[in-house]
Amino acid sequence: MAFGYTNSKGNTYYLHAKGKMFFFSKEIKEGALDAVPAGYNVVEMKTGMPVLKKAESAAAPAPANTESAGS
Repeated sequence: MAFGYTNSKGNTYYLHAKGKMFFFSKEIKEGALDAVPAGYNVVEMKTGMPVLKKAESAAAPAPANTESAGS
């Protein structure tokens, strides 16, 4: 079963892949995916079209301390 996303307007789009390119379509076609690829999230544009966005890492590295002690 292809991964489907229903937007705020009530339209359902199905996730597909062609090589390294991901896209949504209103119809299930060749290349339909069963799940969102690891490291990606589905977000909705202002127009209602869903797109994949790289997920932000849960724990961002702490900034390095540039101050030197005892100067």
